[in-house]
Amino acid sequence: MALTLSVDQLDDYIGKEVGVSDWLLVDQDRINQFADATGDHQYIHVDPERAAQTPFGTTIAHGFLTMSLMVLMGYEASTKLQNSVMGINYGFDRLRFINPVKVDSKIRGRFVLLSAEEKNPNQWLLKHSVTVEIDGEEKPALIAEWLGMSVVS
Repeated sequence: MALTLSVDQLDDYIGKEVGVSDWLLVDQDRINQFADATGDHQYIHVDPERAAQTPFGTTIAHGFLTMSLMVLMGYEASTKLQNSVMGINYGFDRLRFINPVKVDSKIRGRFVLLSAEEKNPNQWLLKHSVTVEIDGEEKPALIAEWLGMSVVS
């Protein structure tokens, strides 16, 4: 469950891990649905026979699919502000795809609160370092610095 903080508590959590999401299965059906939604049907994602002949040995998730699953992970493991009326995806300062996510792998997100800044009255820009780990793999799928704007009442 996401860590809920008052704005007065934010400074106490800067630089600290605030949550780790549950493991999430990335199966072929999820990969195929993402391919359909984005129009990216490259064979390394959707053709198990051809993908088996690549260095990956199987199909892999789209990097952007792995990135987009951070939303679900964030609901479980990032920082939420008390009295928040909405959260807005503000983008990324950094994003690197480190290791491909092979079909039927499990991934999870590890969140560290890097900064919190009141940009306008009752509008807080939160920056989290996110590491998306792959179960059984030493190297993560991706690392990112993710920005979110929280509007509080």
